[in-house]
Amino acid sequence: MKIQIHDVPTLTTAPRSTRLDQATINLETAPYAILGLRVSLGILFLAHGLLKVFTFTLAGTAQFFVSVGLPGFMATPVALLEIVGGLLLIAGVYTRWIALGLFPILMVATFKVHGSNGWLFTNEGGGWEFPAFFMVACLVQFLLGNGAFAVGNFWSHKR
Repeated sequence: MKIQIHDVPTLTTAPRSTRLDQATINLETAPYAILGLRVSLGILFLAHGLLKVFTFTLAGTAQFFVSVGLPGFMATPVALLEIVGGLLLIAGVYTRWIALGLFPILMVATFKVHGSNGWLFTNEGGGWEFPAFFMVACLVQFLLGNGAFAVGNFWSHKR
């Protein structure tokens, strides 16, 4: 997918040169910004998945899920999705689809797990500000794609 910048129609009659003095997106640095988002999301998911397995244990995670009204059997698939999805995001493999596939986990974390705890994550039980932010970040990653240094970039260029 190529980034295209189009002139936005406005009511003003000013010439194009004065309305768009600067580019709205720096095409030289944008791939590296996308890389930063992709890797940070990957690390986030990897850390949360490993936390469920090694710190809380899958049995403890299942108990927590049940305590917030979620099915306990979902602990293993969620942890596995977070670990594998995190690694794939870091590597830049199927970035768009992995980000979109992990989005529902963050929706549940935002609305079901943390939603009733208030806005601030410092509230008891953690509020919904961080899960909501990461939920939106997954959508942004889906829209942006791989970014720089993604394994997926090599596959798509060799076709």
